[in-house]
Amino acid sequence: MNLNANANGLAGLRVMVIDDSKTIRRTAETLLKKEGCDVLTAVDGFEALAKIADQKPAIIFVDIMMPRLDGYQTCALIKNNPQFRATPVIMLSSKDGLFDKARGRVVGAEQYLTKPFTRDELLGAIHHHVSTVSSR
Repeated sequence: MNLNANANGLAGLRVMVIDDSKTIRRTAETLLKKEGCDVLTAVDGFEALAKIADQKPAIIFVDIMMPRLDGYQTCALIKNNPQFRATPVIMLSSKDGLFDKARGRVVGAEQYLTKPFTRDELLGAIHHHVSTVSSR
């Protein structure tokens, strides 16, 4: 797992963004690439699971409301795989309810960002989990 936040910031950090909204995917991808991240995107959980197995991202952002396989199901499948159990998963949602956040924790999500997120929120989440994992 490449979780090195070095002098180059997030250069080379592999990040996955799973969202059925092209706008959200593109926005996150643009922000993250400017920071030097290697960005993978997927439109839903099914597409994401195949890419996760191949590409092994260091951090995963997943939208809750998606067709076919929602964010909760996707997160649970990621966390149930011993190979990816330690990979931080951050839920993305336009809902800001306590129930939604609690449900995210139950399936193993490390954090919950409300859309629309800011550049600082997105990067802050990555820095938090990169520093948490690299200090273990």
